[in-house]
Amino acid sequence: MHRSAIKPDLFADQEHKNKIDTLGDPLAEIEKHIDFAALAAKVDKVAPRVASLKGGRPAYPTETMVRILVLKRLNNLSDEAMEYQLLDRMSYKRFCGLTDSRTIPDRTTIWTFENRIGEAGAKALFDGVDSQLWAKGFIARSGQIIDATIIPTPKQHNRSAERDLIKQGAMSADCKPAKRRQKDTDASWTKKHGKSFFGYKLSINVDNKYKVIRNFETDTASVGDSDHFNAVIDPMNTSADVYADRGYPSKARDQWLKENGYRNQIQRKGQANKPLSEAQQRRNHRIAKTRARVEHVFATMEQMGGKMIRTIGQARADFAMTMVATCYNLKRFVYFQKHDIKAF
Repeated sequence: MHRSAIKPDLFADQEHKNKIDTLGDPLAEIEKHIDFAALAAKVDKVAPRVASLKGGRPAYPTETMVRILVLKRLNNLSDEAMEYQLLDRMSYKRFCGLTDSRTIPDRTTIWTFENRIGEAGAKALFDGVDSQLWAKGFIARSGQIIDATIIPTPKQHNRSAERDLIKQGAMSADCKPAKRRQKDTDASWTKKHGKSFFGYKLSINVDNKYKVIRNFETDTASVGDSDHFNAVIDPMNTSADVYADRGYPSKARDQWLKENGYRNQIQRKGQANKPLSEAQQRRNHRIAKTRARVEHVFATMEQMGGKMIRTIGQARADFAMTMVATCYNLKRFVYFQKHDIKAF
């Protein structure tokens, strides 16, 4: 196509914006239903803004940076990719309030903000979205479902000797500082369904009614799925039913649930010398219909660009996994509001 065939128009930018609105900008729905000012206030409470040095460039508003973190996690973008998208995409600039800004937060600014607020700031965002859900009546109902998923990170290719040192919390003396910074000594390997995975683990508690994450715990991948069971139990759920798959049953857990007033809806696991009875199989099948709802949560996380995180170290992994849970709930809340789903 010859460039001369395209007619310039001084109002083209506004026309493009109007076209986006006509087609339906998905970010406009988030803007409409989420109170980002309230979320920013919660972040500033746990991680106060640092005063800018005299003569230095003023920091971007916390609300702008929170919006950037949400976009980054909803689309599983790296800091570099987020910087590019902010420069390139009209809808991103508008959502973050940067349409008329001469400068755009770069990758270093995004990285620095994440480090400033840390896991406490990410948890404040999770709690903030949770508060907005509760304010609209979307409380935890109809029982709770507990499960865990592996959050992969880029695999580490270490020699046998290096792996032994890492297990001891050490590093080879000839490992250069730049290479050392790229070694994730906190992530671990685990096997699931015969496949090996490297990374971390996210345990969640989802309410049966709305499929909202009510509690969560983060850890390294090698930790057992059931190790966080008690930590993610939600005492606020309106139902006593607790659902989980065959990786969670034990006599001690059965007793704990009974003593604490919960109804045990954990699937049973057969043994080589003691297979499940027909009644137990029917019970497992009944429980599976409800327990499967948690798989919808993990599927949505995959749709948000995949569950893999590009971080190094437990602290940044915890931050990233907390943002995964936060953005899932945010997306769920917007869905309720967009489709006029009433809480009851």
